[in-house]
Amino acid sequence: MTKTMDAEPVAAPAALSFREILFEKREGVATVTLNRPHAYNAYSTGTLRELIAALQDATFDDAVAVIVITGAGTKSFCTGGDVKEYAETYTKAPHEYWKYMQLFRTYLEAILRSGKPTIARLNGMAVGGGHETQLACDLSVIAEHAYVGQVGTSVGSVACGGATQWLPITVGTKRAAEMLLMNPRIPARQALEWGLVNAVAPSVTCRGDFVERPTAEQIRWAERGESGYAIDLSRLDQIVASYAANLKEKFPECTRYTKQQMNVWKEWAWFSTIGHGADWLSLHFASREPWEGMQAFVEKRPPDVAGIRGALARGESPEFLWGAYRKTCPACKAVGLPADFGFCGKCGGPL
Repeated sequence: MTKTMDAEPVAAPAALSFREILFEKREGVATVTLNRPHAYNAYSTGTLRELIAALQDATFDDAVAVIVITGAGTKSFCTGGDVKEYAETYTKAPHEYWKYMQLFRTYLEAILRSGKPTIARLNGMAVGGGHETQLACDLSVIAEHAYVGQVGTSVGSVACGGATQWLPITVGTKRAAEMLLMNPRIPARQALEWGLVNAVAPSVTCRGDFVERPTAEQIRWAERGESGYAIDLSRLDQIVASYAANLKEKFPECTRYTKQQMNVWKEWAWFSTIGHGADWLSLHFASREPWEGMQAFVEKRPPDVAGIRGALARGESPEFLWGAYRKTCPACKAVGLPADFGFCGKCGGPL
């Protein structure tokens, strides 16, 4: 008689150790916190690896019913990729950016395919890849002082890591175009009106009392701790806790399959475009636009968009930092020298 073997359960990982995120599991809720407040909770390559590990652990842990993703502090939920790392690493080695994008897509797919409801706790601004993170989540609660937005076309990139795919099916094409092409900040109340989030939590206080619908000036005072104003996230935590408590009372298998069915359009848009997007972005990182955008960010100056547009109008090739590779050195015969070079980069002779 053949003995039937019981299926082996998915092995639990060894004790996880993180440097750039916090990971806690308590009473059926796994909380993943981006813990880089010095960088506005932007994620580095190492952060993405840690996020993937934490989300996979929460996915396979049957004691976890709900996953909450948030950021440390009160200023930022997440501002996307670390632009300083982009400038220092990926504009110099664009082929490495393709590998980076594989990590980023694995991270977002870990949210999409966790089989468990995910809640974005927006404790501060959610910009770029941070906003794409909250779009990947099933539910979102935003603190009233926070805002959301995309910045790709302002920094020399394209928000095709979720935003180009999911904004049109979330807010419609006109509002998606406004966010993706013009890059405005969308305040919390407007984000709720547009359907980008599920709830707004009061977060601005004046001498301990919550302020109803604070003005932009009151929000600035609260963020700076001036004139008796402050940021208080207790109401945000209350709403997130109430969402989690509700979700824990739902049947897990039905919840998992509901999420799978509900995300069919998100997955269709994502898997139809992300491979192309990752390849295009990695090739694009070899051109002038991302170099200028990232350097301008690091140097805290406006990017020279007018210079690039002017070069286009003159029939030049602004895709290259120093012009197209078209000159030949008459002295040493080096070929492929940039058109804007006055001297040979190999022998130093005049061109």
